[in-house]
Amino acid sequence: MRVLQAFESCPMGFGGASISGEGAGYGFGAMDEKTAINLLHEARDLGVKLFDTAPIYGFGLSEERFGKAFKKSRQDVFYVSKSGVTWSPMKRVDMTNDPKTTLSMLETSLRTLQTDYIDLYMIHWPDAKVDIRRPMEVLVKAQREGKIKSIGLCNTNQKEIELAEEIGVIRAVQNQLNLFERADVDVFLPWLKQKGISYMSWGTLDKGILTGRVDRERKFDQQDCRSWAPWWKAINFEERFQFVERLKPLMSEREITGVELAIGHNLAVDGVDMVLCGARTSEQLKGCLSSLKPLDSKLMQQVLEIGKSYYDSLSKSV
Repeated sequence: MRVLQAFESCPMGFGGASISGEGAGYGFGAMDEKTAINLLHEARDLGVKLFDTAPIYGFGLSEERFGKAFKKSRQDVFYVSKSGVTWSPMKRVDMTNDPKTTLSMLETSLRTLQTDYIDLYMIHWPDAKVDIRRPMEVLVKAQREGKIKSIGLCNTNQKEIELAEEIGVIRAVQNQLNLFERADVDVFLPWLKQKGISYMSWGTLDKGILTGRVDRERKFDQQDCRSWAPWWKAINFEERFQFVERLKPLMSEREITGVELAIGHNLAVDGVDMVLCGARTSEQLKGCLSSLKPLDSKLMQQVLEIGKSYYDSLSKSV
């Protein structure tokens, strides 16, 4: 069994960047600690088991809130955290898989999460300057010591996995997947499934575009990374908004919401075991949880046909 198939009764993980915006780094707006912890407790009580975070989410604030929320119920949750995106004392972000940094980030996360072990620990991004086998040596040693249970890679590819597995076993991959980003579907996901490696999607809701919460008029406050992040500003929003508008008649006909469409699309892709969704309110959380149903094959085909012009434009730009 793939490691994340164990969560088939609730194949949604809570995306921890959503509760840490005021800490800066990668986050989506301010949220006071009490509200954040109450939301985490509600997610757990509603059946969510997997809670995904990383040090860069709020410069440690997301992990801190996870630790406070689940200190007394650690056995009820499955933690995912990551190494590789760090920062200077002046909060200048750096990306490195240097082994010393990997070990330091792991030890810090254990303390911040107030736990003796992390269920799934992942290398956050590839690093062209560091052979992935070097941080893997650190993680395999930590695994033997019981500090992590399983090792995974984020934003990765077949070559990186093959190199990493010269050192240790990769149990899960976390990559971007949504209606706009389907690069993994045809080749990479079948390969992972054949190898028995779990797949979880980030960007499932495309940070609000697919749900309709982000439209042409949406403005973001300074504590939301979408107000300043270069990767966000580089997106061709108009193409995506037009795609969503073309989907609206079908959504109306089938009586489904944007959340149901986004999550249903990912769960309909063969090999996807888990979708990550970042909720900021109880209403958003319940909306995601009520949408955990794969699109039927006919609806999936209709959606992809509507998006054909969008996908064709992507292939031409490559």
